[in-house]
Amino acid sequence: MASTDTQHTSTTTPAKADDLAGLEAGLDALDTVQSHRTPVREILLKKVLPPLTAIVLVIAVWQVLVWAKVTDEGSLPAPTAVLTSIHDLWLAGTLLDVVWTSVSRGLLGFLLALAIGTPLGLLVARVTFVRAAIGPILSGLQSLPSVAWVPPAVIWLGLNNSMMYAVILLGAVPSIANGLVSGVDQVPPLFLRAGRTLGATGLRGTWHIVMPAALPGYLAGLKQGWAFSWRSLMAAEIIASSPDLGLGLGQLLENGRNNSDMPGVFLAILLILTVGIAIDLLIFSPLERAVLRTRGLLVKN
Repeated sequence: MASTDTQHTSTTTPAKADDLAGLEAGLDALDTVQSHRTPVREILLKKVLPPLTAIVLVIAVWQVLVWAKVTDEGSLPAPTAVLTSIHDLWLAGTLLDVVWTSVSRGLLGFLLALAIGTPLGLLVARVTFVRAAIGPILSGLQSLPSVAWVPPAVIWLGLNNSMMYAVILLGAVPSIANGLVSGVDQVPPLFLRAGRTLGATGLRGTWHIVMPAALPGYLAGLKQGWAFSWRSLMAAEIIASSPDLGLGLGQLLENGRNNSDMPGVFLAILLILTVGIAIDLLIFSPLERAVLRTRGLLVKN
């Protein structure tokens, strides 16, 4: 009987060893981040071609509606009329100036909101009393339309760039702070305990433990904060007009409305949309991919 048990053990042990080796190899494969770069041709086919195709289809449908005379040209201009408006602005040398006026304001306002919203979000997330006092206010401010801040900002600060930045801050800071609070709430308690065990407490623990772990939620808050910054700026430029403020995209849109210039209105809308998409593709999407790649959540990109 003993010899039989010994023989059975000797025959099953290698099989178990092979199973364990296969399991370890599988776990190692899961832990390994596949960071190879996607070929340029594949990027063009999967990421560039689809949006370009969608744009072509939208323009084609737009042109068909114009040809079908669904409405008069004063309400729905032809795509060629909008292209003519772009050409006229380019020849006048004002196209880039108009875009840069709004983009520079939006980016500077967003950076100011980032500098204020980040410490505010950490304070709300980490201090119970502050969270109970300010948390509901931040949520309420985030749901408040940005255009509501324009009249009081004009009264308080006048028609100047300070008013523009105030409106941007009031629109973007709550989104950034709430995004960081949400990210901190999703940090596993085990990370915090491990950090305290290793001596990472206070500001050191915030910098080395809390912020890296809360980064996905924080980035989501930053994207939403930029969206609120851009929308707040457009609302301020549309409502508050003054020669001292210069000509931005919002004012370009309002000028088109005042002059019943529908090609100019469509041009302003397209430029506002293009800037918003470009900022997301050039800044936030690469940051998001980088974070996902470092965490092993992005396999092919």
